[in-house]
Amino acid sequence: MCVTTFTDEYTFSDIPKSRLFKALALDSHNLIPKIIPEAIKSIQLSRGNGGAGTIKQINLAQGDTHVKYYVDALNEDECVYTYSLIEGDQLTDKLEKITYEVQFKTLENGGAVSKVTSSSSGVDWELSRSISGSSKSVCGQRKWYHACAEISRGR
Repeated sequence: MCVTTFTDEYTFSDIPKSRLFKALALDSHNLIPKIIPEAIKSIQLSRGNGGAGTIKQINLAQGDTHVKYYVDALNEDECVYTYSLIEGDQLTDKLEKITYEVQFKTLENGGAVSKVTSSSSGVDWELSRSISGSSKSVCGQRKWYHACAEISRGR
């Protein structure tokens, strides 16, 4: 079995960590479909209220497909959010688990750093590597984070 881990950091000098955390962790099921409707049709809470133990179903805009995530941990005091993919096309007999941890830290100027660590485990190193690295395609877009923060300001 191989485990592949990727970590990316994104700096937002003009957005406080509490605002980013609220938008991307606490209110993501409401905000993300509004921000990227071309990719995400809706996000439903299948079980729970959004905290640890919650299962979220993400209904994709293309076709009749979805993925499900399990919220492993949600620490509002530390601004840390951890979740794992539990159902979806990415999980196969060669890839057993994909876990994401998102941490928000305060910068000296009042802005924030978002550190996203994705880990995948399975028997296929190339597949594991490609899935873990794919978090950059959505999470790494500065525009997406700013849109989340803008919507969050109005709530």
